[in-house]
This record gives sequence, structure tokens and C-alpha cells, in this order.
Amino acid sequence: MPEPLGDLSFTWPFFAACLIGYLIGSIPFGLVLTKLAGLGDVRKIGSGNIGATNVLRTGNKFLALATLILDGGKGAVVVLLANHFLTQDYAVLAGGGAFLGHVFPVWLKFKGGKGVATFIGVLLAISWPAGIAVILTWLLIAFTLRLSSLAALIAAALSPVYIYGLMQAPLINSTYFGDLQRIELTAFMAVLIFIRHHENIVRLLKGQEPRIGKK
Repeated sequence: MPEPLGDLSFTWPFFAACLIGYLIGSIPFGLVLTKLAGLGDVRKIGSGNIGATNVLRTGNKFLALATLILDGGKGAVVVLLANHFLTQDYAVLAGGGAFLGHVFPVWLKFKGGKGVATFIGVLLAISWPAGIAVILTWLLIAFTLRLSSLAALIAAALSPVYIYGLMQAPLINSTYFGDLQRIELTAFMAVLIFIRHHENIVRLLKGQEPRIGKK
């Protein structure tokens, strides 16, 4: 009996897109940059995270900004390349792979970051209006409540809603900005972001989460 999606000769490009996205997403830019700058292992300071927020705790704002751009960029690049040379089906898989690579990088024994920057990079590439809406949501929550983790959680949770809203908008071609595949991808990434923020959620519920600008 044939497999539902066909045999390996049909499905291997989809697996390849996901794998390539995963390997690129696994590049730990925060760790690489801090080591090249002579600042040691970023995993041994602050929260132990490899993302831009923890890189900022080294005191080097330039490296933190570079980490933010590169972590977001790797997610966007794999989506844009897959979409340009192949199709959106491959782009969605490559984006999901890049996000998984950042959160569970093979090079670091699957102990990676929380995925927010890569999530935003992927989202900007698959639906830039939704990506901008997520960034604005993060900024609004972060600057009003001064809680970075809460801002990330709310923005991630709303991302599938934004894409669904774009699907319903009276645009000339609303499917250009949103469809079921992209909703499923953003929902998947949002769930993983919540899982990776489980310690932050506990602190938020206890009122112990540190606010932006406070040590």
C-alpha cells in the first residue's frame, strides 16, 4: 500500500528543506560572536541563554544587536531562499526547521535559545504584515509593562490570529499574506516559545520576573 504522501522519491525534498533549515538555524550566533570577541562562553553568564538578551548581559550592545539580527536573519533567509527557488510548501518547512534548529541546536547538544528572534525572522519572511504586527505588539507590551518575556509570549500567541485576520482581510490576494500552512507554522512556533519560557511564566505568575532596565 502506498504511503499517504507518496514514496521517498517524492517526499525527500521536503525532508531536505527541513533539514537544511534546521542546520542553518542551529548556528549559535550569540555563542560564536561572544567567543570571537573574547568574552567567553555566554552560556556561563546570566540566564545561560545563547540569545541576544543574554549577550547584552556581557555589556556589549553591538554584539547583542548583531546576535539579534543574525538569529532573526537565519530564519528569514531560509524561508526566502526556499520560497524563491522552490515553493511555499518548502519555505514553511525550512522556516520550521530553522526555528527548531535555534531552540534545539545539534551543535550544542540540543540546548539552545528561546527562539523569539528566529521566530520573528521566519514570520517576517512568510507574512511580513503579521511579522510587523508581532514586533509592534512586543514593543507595546515591553515599553508599557517593561516585561520582555511577557511581551514575547503575548506576541507569539497572537501571531496565528494576525495571519488569520490577514486571510479574512478584503485584499486583492489575501492568500499572499496568510493561509492554513502559515497559521499552523506560527501556532507550532508559539507553543514551543511558551514551553521554552516555562521558567519565565512561573516567575510572572509569582510577580518575580525582572523588568526591563532593572538588574
